[in-house]
Amino acid sequence: MDRLVYTVASGAKHILEQQATTSHNLANVTTTGFKAQIDAFRAVPVQGEGLPTRAFVVNATVGADFSSGPLQITGRDLDVAVKGQGWIAVQMPDGTEAYTRNGALQMSPNGLLTTAGGLPVAGDGGPITIPPEVTVAIGGDGTVSTIATTTKPGAPTTLGRLKLVNPPAQDLVRGDDGLFRLRDGSAANADPNVVVAGGALEGSNVNPVDSMVNMISLARSFETQMSLLKNAENNEAKATQILALG
Repeated sequence: MDRLVYTVASGAKHILEQQATTSHNLANVTTTGFKAQIDAFRAVPVQGEGLPTRAFVVNATVGADFSSGPLQITGRDLDVAVKGQGWIAVQMPDGTEAYTRNGALQMSPNGLLTTAGGLPVAGDGGPITIPPEVTVAIGGDGTVSTIATTTKPGAPTTLGRLKLVNPPAQDLVRGDDGLFRLRDGSAANADPNVVVAGGALEGSNVNPVDSMVNMISLARSFETQMSLLKNAENNEAKATQILALG
């Protein structure tokens, strides 16, 4: 009885948290390069003082689904999608690095290559600056080159190369800003094996149908938890009546 009450109460709480995670994933079904969040839970006994029959539900793992999203051809010069595994490195205001799969790049008023959120994109030699009145092309290895549009076309000028990394998935954590970072706060080394596709973007890897089915399943699980809690209350009342007769 005691185990049932504590497990059900904590389980219902975490079901609500998982519903929030599923809702967050659904809200980002059209977000470029978004990786679905994954929550998993397990029941564990209470450590320390308390009855030995008590157990709680706790987070077992909180991670992300790192599978690739669908490739969407845009034809835009500054759009780039990572093919397979890998990340685009960006520079944070505090000087640290973060990683994203959102390759909808843009130019700042000063010609700095940035993300859609305005963060400078890391290059092999620092931030990449694009001069005015040029056509930009991004190669499969992340090389950024330009051709002038005001003069007779000539050989392309290489401005730099995007810093593309591929750290182990277990070492990455998602921040509140949606960007990923290494757990120890260090910067990942560039990986020459990461390949990108210019003129394309990676879509979200959230499956809306699976997410909706999961929301329905979680709602039913919550109803079951509440039903079990009601049964525990009824059993407690019956047990009290029987003891009173004695």
